[in-house]
Amino acid sequence: MTCGTHQPGHVDDDRAVLHRYLQSARDALVWKLDGLDERAVRLPRTPTGTNLLGLVKHAAGVELGYFGETFDRDFPGLAELAWYLDETTPNLDMYATADEPVDEIVGLYRRVWAFADELVLNAPLDTPGRVAWWPEHRNPVSLREVVVHVTSDLSRHAGHADILREQADGAAGLRVDNSNLPGMTADEWAAYVAELERIADAAGR
Repeated sequence: MTCGTHQPGHVDDDRAVLHRYLQSARDALVWKLDGLDERAVRLPRTPTGTNLLGLVKHAAGVELGYFGETFDRDFPGLAELAWYLDETTPNLDMYATADEPVDEIVGLYRRVWAFADELVLNAPLDTPGRVAWWPEHRNPVSLREVVVHVTSDLSRHAGHADILREQADGAAGLRVDNSNLPGMTADEWAAYVAELERIADAAGR
């Protein structure tokens, strides 16, 4: 079964659909780092410090928790991830330290993908789990629900990454092979934005 592609006219089973959207969100997050240097991927671009590499590190932590602890699975090397195990210091998963290079964070996330996919691609979708940080009335959960929840979470962060990358160097788009944006020139985009500013100014008067 091929879970990462979709052919027109082909009806995928539930597992293939779930995994395709999960992987799409993962790929989008990592792709937004391409072409940027170590400083640019770390630079906070919001008042709460949101940054591109931090989003990828956070995503790795999200998948470690939901596809590991929730189903009593141990990720190899988890004991070495002090930032993940620290329960007292806030936001350690939202930025990379100076001694955590981009390749290390991305490599970790790809290993987490493989760890998660051992479960997602093979276990029954009704496999029960327990999310320790959710209230009792939301437990137990099924693997299906967890995949949907994680995909929703990652997709939200991929949207954050879209904006951060555009702020960084103007690069925008949905994925490598499809920008999902109108084919406009720089001048046309500038005129478009100017028109939106004019509309906003008029509405504010």
